[in-house]
Amino acid sequence: MANFLEQLTSEQVAEVERQFEIYNNGVAEIIPEIELKNKIARLLLKQQPLKVKLGLDPSAPDVHLGHTVVLNKLKQFQENGHIIQLIIGDFTGKIGDPTGKATVRKQLTNEEVIHNAKTYFEQFSKVLDMEKVELYYNSKWLSELNLEEIIKLSSSITVARLLERNDFSERYATGKPISLHEFFYPLMQGYDSVELESDIELGGTDQHFNVLMGRHLQEHFGKEKQVVVLLPLLEGLDGVEKMSKSKNNYIGVDDAPNDMYGKTMSITDELIPKYFDLVTDLSLAEKSRIKEELKQGNLHPRDAKMLLARTIVSIYHNALEAEKAEEAFKAVFQRGSLPDEIPVVTWKGDKKFPIVDLLVELGLQTSKTEARKMIQNGGVRINEAKVNDIYLQVDTSEEPIIQVGKRKFVKLETK
Repeated sequence: MANFLEQLTSEQVAEVERQFEIYNNGVAEIIPEIELKNKIARLLLKQQPLKVKLGLDPSAPDVHLGHTVVLNKLKQFQENGHIIQLIIGDFTGKIGDPTGKATVRKQLTNEEVIHNAKTYFEQFSKVLDMEKVELYYNSKWLSELNLEEIIKLSSSITVARLLERNDFSERYATGKPISLHEFFYPLMQGYDSVELESDIELGGTDQHFNVLMGRHLQEHFGKEKQVVVLLPLLEGLDGVEKMSKSKNNYIGVDDAPNDMYGKTMSITDELIPKYFDLVTDLSLAEKSRIKEELKQGNLHPRDAKMLLARTIVSIYHNALEAEKAEEAFKAVFQRGSLPDEIPVVTWKGDKKFPIVDLLVELGLQTSKTEARKMIQNGGVRINEAKVNDIYLQVDTSEEPIIQVGKRKFVKLETK
């Protein structure tokens, strides 16, 4: 690739640095940085927008803020006039991405792929301008490869190189099976970049091996190599594990405003700067100001979280809903009031019912063990009075309001 940086005017150099600063903010790694700057320079000189790729394995279509980390980065490229290439892995999805898995992944059916892809589009539109996105299904080219072409493709990589992946090496070392088809997943994902001649590919740090495969295969086929932009994984509400619906530590992009606001307020103080960086659309200057004020002690973490919660709700709903969610939060958690809208459950069980069993029956806790722990930790209230007795018999005929934790409320109704 020619060195376009040497051909720039001073104004163009400034534009390269401006764009690079935006793309570099909040990322874990850019491989390599100088090539990204050179590609931006090529754009300025030749007026050719960059092609920025994101591959999607349509197996988990419920989008949460953890997914939006990479979407927000795509949005930054889109706002600067670059082309977004979304690849739905309808072919690779049938293989199942083995990344981070200790066992073989379930292979998806055509119907599952189509349904999940449709759900992705609806939720992605909350972040990206989908009318300006180039959408591809990789079955269009992967299903047309004949056996000879597949054998030639597989000859470009050694088994030793594939075993460098942590999940493969760990399974191999512990004697757990690795099916041959799993080795083809990174090859197929990399071949997408060859077919689309992508300039940049985005992915989480857990996709390091897969996205570098695209760079490797582009070189193998004599094409210009893509730059890899790796995004950090976002910790969930527990502050430890990666945000995940299965771990119930997530904020969904389809969550109601009050739930979205309340969940955001529950994140740990240490994660506040990271959330501002990765899941908000504030300017770099505003993010830097918030981080500096937090560091200097001029901004209380509670106030920073309230700004964060307002910003997130405004993005996925609107400013008015954000204001209403904040007022509801203040009413419940700062002024000790009950929320205006409490779910009502019609109770048809016994008049006297054990509190532990009641919490599980109402879906407020997942098990009796968790219910007992919540009571012992002071997290259960009936009509705003704290419950201390795990053997309490609740009089359901009084139609009590039951609260678990900070955000779960149920009012019983007997008829």
